[in-house]
This record gives sequence, C-alpha cells and structure tokens, in this order.
Amino acid sequence: MPVVYKLNPAEKFIYTQCIGSVTPTEISEHFRELVRDPDCPNRLTVLLDLTETTSVPWTYEIRGVNQDLESVRGKVAFDACAIVASKIVLFGMMRMFAVLAQRHFTSIRVFRTIPEAEEWLAAQRSPV
Repeated sequence: MPVVYKLNPAEKFIYTQCIGSVTPTEISEHFRELVRDPDCPNRLTVLLDLTETTSVPWTYEIRGVNQDLESVRGKVAFDACAIVASKIVLFGMMRMFAVLAQRHFTSIRVFRTIPEAEEWLAAQRSPV
C-alpha cells in the first residue's frame, strides 16, 4: 500500500508517508484503517511525508480528502499537521489543501523538508 503510517499513541502522534503513485481510494482506505486501529488515540498531531510521492492530486481529489477527514471526526480529532512536499507542483497543491482542510486541524502548514516540519511541530506542541 502506498500510504503507510506509524502511530506513537503516547505522544498522540502519527507519521504518514505516501509513496509512489497514490490514488484517492488508497487515501480513503488509510483513514478507514486508522479508525479501526485500536492504538489510535482520540487526538493526533500529524506529520504527512509526501517526499516520495510521484502522483499529483486533482482539485476534486483534495476535496475528497476533506470528506475523509470529516468521516473520522467521531474517532479522532487532529491537532497540528505538517505536510512535507518537496516537489514544486505537489507543494502548491498541498498549500491549497491546507486552506481547504484548515478547519480539521488546530494548525496546518506545508514545508519542503522534514527537518523544517519537525521543528514547526515541536514549536506547536511546546507550552506557551
């Protein structure tokens, strides 16, 4: 499956990686699998790694992911979400996704590198 994830329930953190050409069906299945996962906490901070993704979603597919996010709200809520997209066109599409999906996260931002995303997520989690 081109969508894989690792949960850290104690930290309420999920690292999701999309590899190769990813379809809307595979993304929807990821959310269904997450809801069924007994280790999934009720809140998650997200690092979405798209650095190995070769496909670029259409706008209607991005809207579909928003529907997937809505469908899991009864099981899990999302805190900060950092998206890493190194390819120019995917970076732009993920910025559009961030605008459309912002209501599902306490904060959401798109980065070009994983270290930048991790630094931002750490700042989002630290007490003010």
